[in-house]
Amino acid sequence: MNHDDFAFEPVRGLPERPPEGEQILWQGHPDWWALTVEALNLKWVALYFAGLAAWRFVTLVDQGSAGQAFAASSPFLILGAIVCVLLMIVGFVQARATVYTITNRRVAMRIGAALTVTLNLPYSQIRSADLSLRRRGTGTVALDLLPGDVRLSYLVCWPHVRPWVLRRTQPALRCIPEAENVARLLADQAEAEIATPRVARGTPARPATLAAE
Repeated sequence: MNHDDFAFEPVRGLPERPPEGEQILWQGHPDWWALTVEALNLKWVALYFAGLAAWRFVTLVDQGSAGQAFAASSPFLILGAIVCVLLMIVGFVQARATVYTITNRRVAMRIGAALTVTLNLPYSQIRSADLSLRRRGTGTVALDLLPGDVRLSYLVCWPHVRPWVLRRTQPALRCIPEAENVARLLADQAEAEIATPRVARGTPARPATLAAE
């Protein structure tokens, strides 16, 4: 029997139902393989352990047979394989637990596998969005927020952030498929939302009292 860890959500990816007039235009999540490679540095980890094994092999091959040198260096390969499998599991779980949502009023990010956090980012708080494309059409859309009282934690939001921007955390739709189309949709909706005039209900002004002469 399948179990949905987020069955308590009234709407997938959102902590509550959208208010009247708000429409969900797009929902998605990271590509787990791209997230593992880019955010968890899978290739660099694999190269690191392969380099250790090669160094061990080269230093021992002159002291004995090639078979003995390979046997002495193989533990590095086994350990590297285990670490890479663990990273792939983490990447898969992170991607499965993540839901990015774009509406006509905001960007919402449900992130975190062990500790789930939902970020609500109205377009009025987004200064700009930067697109970084990768192979296979995946890419990252980083959101630069306007300065304000709310500061996001880099560690809490990781890996759904712009890498190495620590001074002011930039939340990001990380490693999403068809990133160019998503970035265009976000830009169009943000421009339309900001350009829409707001009518505020206020207290009617009292007529001025004229002094009788």
